[in-house]
Amino acid sequence: MTNRILDIAESPARLHVKTGLLVIDREDAGPLTVPLADLAALVVSHPRVSFTQAVLSGIAETGGSVVICDSKHMPAAMLLPLAGNSTQAERFAMQANATMPVRKRLWKQIVQAKLRAQARVLTALRGEDAGIGDLVSKVRSGDPTNVEAQAARRYWRALFEDEAFRRNVDADDQNRFLNYGYAVLRAIVARALVAAGLHPCLGLHHHNRYDAFCLADDFMEPYRPLVDRAVVRLCQRRGPESPLDREGKAALIRALTGRFALDGEQRTLFDILTRTGTSLLRVFGGQSKKLVLPEI
Repeated sequence: MTNRILDIAESPARLHVKTGLLVIDREDAGPLTVPLADLAALVVSHPRVSFTQAVLSGIAETGGSVVICDSKHMPAAMLLPLAGNSTQAERFAMQANATMPVRKRLWKQIVQAKLRAQARVLTALRGEDAGIGDLVSKVRSGDPTNVEAQAARRYWRALFEDEAFRRNVDADDQNRFLNYGYAVLRAIVARALVAAGLHPCLGLHHHNRYDAFCLADDFMEPYRPLVDRAVVRLCQRRGPESPLDREGKAALIRALTGRFALDGEQRTLFDILTRTGTSLLRVFGGQSKKLVLPEI
């Protein structure tokens, strides 16, 4: 089995099996076929997708998994094989048993990647990074001095060119757009992590007994600036007081569901995040000390 991930999110489809192939009949395009043996995970998030029992059993028999998402595109259920070459239990155990020094080291890498992304966005939009780039080297293991928060105070003021702006989920201004964009981003991250064989509630830094997606909250941090940039551009076109209507939502979704250049290839954010999740497993397994956190 390879590590191919199939994410059905954009259009209705009917899935069935034919001579060892997963056949995907799409309403807006021709049929697509994928060998069952090549499929690591099938992620279904579009509400109008149907599949036969042979699809589920065929994926399970070849060691793959099926992730079913809810109306908010968040993973709601998972079908995992009971036997064969699945290493799901091993992966969950590695997550649960990760030592605190490892978690702190990984959180340092995530915060540094977030700050670099914030600096790039500010430079692109405002011509300078408000000194955030200089803070990257000051982040220590676990970020005990909360450099992330120090950067945030500079970042939000510079991003919206407003000394009074505060990140407030209940505010009736640009925060409405940020809330929606982050919700979409969180769903993409959670789907990618589950597809990579990780449990989304076993976080590195974030922890909340009522939060089933702590790991997604960790891993979405370096990619939040993608939403931030889209919100700035949306406000420039329509104003911060414009409604969060269909046009506004579409603009925010486009910022996350397009393709990004990575290693000479055009990849979706889902693909990139799946690669990051796989790198986390390598760290947990002792094969590496660093996460793959592409700068896109």
